[in-house]
Amino acid sequence: MDVVIALVIFIIGGVGGFFATRLISNTSQEQRKLADQVNKSKTALDQYKLDVAEHLSSSAKLLDKMNNTCQTAMKQMHESTQLLQKATTAEVEVEGIPFFSAETQQQLAQTAALRHQKRSAEKIEAMTEAPLDYSGNPSGLFDDQKQEVTTTV
Repeated sequence: MDVVIALVIFIIGGVGGFFATRLISNTSQEQRKLADQVNKSKTALDQYKLDVAEHLSSSAKLLDKMNNTCQTAMKQMHESTQLLQKATTAEVEVEGIPFFSAETQQQLAQTAALRHQKRSAEKIEAMTEAPLDYSGNPSGLFDDQKQEVTTTV
């Protein structure tokens, strides 16, 4: 009987040990999975921090370039403004000097007067004549005669 009791205790101990190892191994597997997730999250966070730092440094470089470009543009605008102010004051001083010589201006005035006379004579002649019909045979559509209605509703 001692042997039977020992066998029963041994079987009960084996079944209990089996379930205990299953329970312990499940919790250890869950702990391993959680530890892996924590490690993955940490590496992702470190990578994100590196990306943000790189982005901020490249943004700072771009802003510095933009600042330099704006400073250069402002210098150029200031120089252009000064040149324009000098040119305007020079134009005011030069107004007394004509572009064409005196005899060239007289010839231009005579030519312009002749052209205006020809144009005014042409306008008077053109107004006395009736407009031309552009087709070879006049169709009569533009006459003041009444047209007959062919269909009635």
